[in-house]
Amino acid sequence: MILLTGFEPFGQDDVNPSWHAVRRAQDILRAEGLVVEARELPCVFGDSATTLSEAMATINPELVVCVGLAGGRARISLERVAINCDDARIPDNKGQKPVDEEVVPGGPAAYFSTLPIKAALRDLQIAGIKGEVSQSAGTYVCNHLFYALMHLLASTPTVRGGFVHIPYLPEQVSPESGTPSMPLESMAEGLAVVVRTALRTQVDAALSAGAIH
Repeated sequence: MILLTGFEPFGQDDVNPSWHAVRRAQDILRAEGLVVEARELPCVFGDSATTLSEAMATINPELVVCVGLAGGRARISLERVAINCDDARIPDNKGQKPVDEEVVPGGPAAYFSTLPIKAALRDLQIAGIKGEVSQSAGTYVCNHLFYALMHLLASTPTVRGGFVHIPYLPEQVSPESGTPSMPLESMAEGLAVVVRTALRTQVDAALSAGAIH
């Protein structure tokens, strides 16, 4: 069983492409015979992690891929690390705006993704889909959920998971703004690539995908 999650809209956006891309990826993967469930999560500190935990307890997945929007990025971002820090620049959908709070009090400073992110990057490139390994998932609800997921999986080593950020949809940006975007079908196929790679790859590829700054 594979669990995919996306978020509800937040901030000034009426649409969150993560949920649309996750639903489309679910259709693509189900058509290939895989058992996949998609869940929409609230863009709320605390509630997002609780809803994810409840879904995992019900579905009992072997693979979890959580997805969120990173407006301004041009590529599918395979997140490397989640940090134990909530530091919100804008309020979440319940008006919460934590500053320098721990996601899990007393938890480790960080967790690494257990997805094969280097192999997934290679396979995205082969598929002609723009991808990158990202060194920061931010400090908003996306990182909060990513950290909460990896904290849950720390006690369940047979289950792998991680977080992926995606760009805006083309219809969310004006051409004159220069803001990057990606078609829904490309994002959904990219997520499907990540899932396929994770299912067949036990040891990640050793490829250079770091950052200078």
